[in-house]
Amino acid sequence: MRTPPNERLTSDIAEAPRPRKTEPERRCILSGETAARDTLVRLVASPAGLVLPDAQEKAPGRGAWIGVSRDELAEAQAKGRLKGALSRAFKTSDLELAENLPDLIENALTRVLLDRLGLEMRVGSLILGTQRIAETARGGAVALLLHARDASEDGCKKLDQAWRVGRQSEGSGERGLELPLDRDALSVALGRDNVVHLALADEAAAARVMKALARLTHYLGHDLPAADGRVSARADDELND
Repeated sequence: MRTPPNERLTSDIAEAPRPRKTEPERRCILSGETAARDTLVRLVASPAGLVLPDAQEKAPGRGAWIGVSRDELAEAQAKGRLKGALSRAFKTSDLELAENLPDLIENALTRVLLDRLGLEMRVGSLILGTQRIAETARGGAVALLLHARDASEDGCKKLDQAWRVGRQSEGSGERGLELPLDRDALSVALGRDNVVHLALADEAAAARVMKALARLTHYLGHDLPAADGRVSARADDELND
């Protein structure tokens, strides 16, 4: 029996993939290039004209976006190009730039990442402990694997291998991501001793962490691998909902 055309159409619509949302973009005031907002940093000016980072993107009023690396920002500030670009963006020359503005931005982005990891731990999304991570990874339940900057190569290799086994991607060379943070910073932020490796099983939680990590990593001049497949399209959509 042939399926009526209207029923076939309904079925096709139901089975069609969910369209991806358009990722918001912003223009860097220094380079002039447009890029995904998640890789840029927002700057704001206080009523007194002091320029500060708005890492949470919650400050009211006009904002200016930068998409260059920390080193490029420092050079632009030293040569006066940053203040000129900010004056045009904020439509005023009455601005004050702290000499350590590049440091302030890095510290703010680092705090956002650490706070995100802390929130995920409090809701039970973060997996700690080498043995527990390895067991979860072999079971195919790890969406994102992270290593402290000073983690041993041997420890990373063992967990990376367990992760590849669980993802059925042996031989791919796929590895967990190295955080721009050492074990001391992670341990203090999470209130645990000797935090070296971390994992997340929930894809939406992994997407939230990846957002904060990608922005900090980009600012430090070390973008994450473009082929990274740790966070699914569905999780990315959930993050933007």
